[in-house]
Amino acid sequence: MSAITMMTEPRTEPDQELDRDWWRGAVIYQIYPRSFQDHNGDGVGDLAGITARLDYVADLGVDAIWLSPVFTSPMKDFGYDVSDYRGIDPSFGTLEDFDRLVQKAHSLGLKVIIDQVISHSSDRHPWFSESRQNRTNQKADWYVWADAKPDGTPPNNWLSIFGGSAWQWDSRRMQYYLHNFLVSQPDLNFHNPDVQDALLGDMRFWLERGVDGFRLDTVNFYFHSLGLESNPVVRPEDFNASTAPAVNPYNFQEHLFDKSRPENLDFLKRLRALMDEYPGKTTVGEIGDSQHQLEVMAQYTSGDERLHMAYTFDYLGGEFSAEHFRKSIAATEAAAPDGWICLAFSNHDVVRHVSRWAAHGQEAAFTRLACQLILSMRGSVCLYQGEELGLREAELAFDDLVDPYGIEFWPQFKGRDGCRTPMVWQAHVRNGAFSTAERTWLPVPAEHLIHAVDTQHGVEGSVLEFYRAMLRFRREHPALAKGSIELVDGPGGVLAFIREVEGERLLCVFNMTDSAAEFVVPAGMEPRDLGCPGVTAAVIEGEIDLEPFGAYIGRV
Repeated sequence: MSAITMMTEPRTEPDQELDRDWWRGAVIYQIYPRSFQDHNGDGVGDLAGITARLDYVADLGVDAIWLSPVFTSPMKDFGYDVSDYRGIDPSFGTLEDFDRLVQKAHSLGLKVIIDQVISHSSDRHPWFSESRQNRTNQKADWYVWADAKPDGTPPNNWLSIFGGSAWQWDSRRMQYYLHNFLVSQPDLNFHNPDVQDALLGDMRFWLERGVDGFRLDTVNFYFHSLGLESNPVVRPEDFNASTAPAVNPYNFQEHLFDKSRPENLDFLKRLRALMDEYPGKTTVGEIGDSQHQLEVMAQYTSGDERLHMAYTFDYLGGEFSAEHFRKSIAATEAAAPDGWICLAFSNHDVVRHVSRWAAHGQEAAFTRLACQLILSMRGSVCLYQGEELGLREAELAFDDLVDPYGIEFWPQFKGRDGCRTPMVWQAHVRNGAFSTAERTWLPVPAEHLIHAVDTQHGVEGSVLEFYRAMLRFRREHPALAKGSIELVDGPGGVLAFIREVEGERLLCVFNMTDSAAEFVVPAGMEPRDLGCPGVTAAVIEGEIDLEPFGAYIGRV
């Protein structure tokens, strides 16, 4: 494998006993393992490939990596359908490969967070194979089973995010089982304490192997209402397509009874108690609830008894506007003042944010502003692989799709393959140096090659070097990582706030439009320039002149 050499000095890893709060304000780099680096030449990324590229990740200046699932799986949903919670899928390698990855990451000062997909398993999991045999076996109640209505139809109107009813008939038990996602992803029954015990035991297995935390997939889907009440129709004024695409009828219901249930709070306490046995470990939950996101996030992260942090879809969807961001920040601070959010603009489930938001022809300026903005807001940050290269969503033909979500809703919704294409390392090497295979699991987009790492590494003004510089700037200013946030009034299209921590107070101003703007500095403030990357604006007679998609960060 040809690689770009990164002369990264291993960072000294602080004693976890003294650094239990490392996650607060941390920058986490998300790796989609199938698409990061193929080491064995089969066209699919693997653990050995990730390990070989960790110097590059550390050189960016991030604090941790998050690995999307690498567990044993039939890959119907590409790892989010787990058939063995303690095994590594052979397509990714072995447990020994995983251990080597963790060891290398730690030697570079990087924490390792792994995905835990415990709301559901694969239908190939031995637990489900036993549960579906009859109604009397030892695991009969480990999944969510329900009798049909007298006319043979499902027990209620609950819908699957991936389309159709959330209930699947099983002829062995003559009952329906619940699947909030694919038919091959049956939901585990968290009302059964034995299920909770088994899953917490599986998480302990990975904690003992040295992982530093868990990203909890669909964390608000763990419990359902035992009454199996049908969900009400969503009110038109509450319609929100942030959890599912607008063409998906899943949005037509208010999901009161199939997720975000109050019983989950007690389970999250059990989970936190486990985490607290291992100092310095963390949890970040994915909350998919279009009607009640902030309410659920507040419940899940406030205090120190449940999750350390969570992320919603406020910035993984919505519009790129000062008004939207201002409302979201204000609502988050009001709902969960002592909670902690994890910010992300892109990930493996949504259209890359450059394609989603930069429709104005000023892509370069927008890309830099988005970097400045996410690294200045209050919260921890997830950066998605390739984001630091300025990659756009890949345009794929229908015949190239492998995502069942996209295949189901094509062409109005093209699925998630466009954000999951392989990482591009070298522009003039086969498959962008991702793999030596004749055919990769998803094609390497030709338009991505011009943004490959080797075309940007060490190049002044490149997106990659801008991200590196901005990450250094964030590390140098504690207020950006751990400080409070206070919104400041500004003209339409301009987002402004104060970030403050002991000994440091920063004014952050962002012009989120494609036109120049002026920001009047509040009375009593005299901002002093800090040399923030990409900032060319200056304070003149109490005003900051901002270029289109320009920013200013100064000490006040």
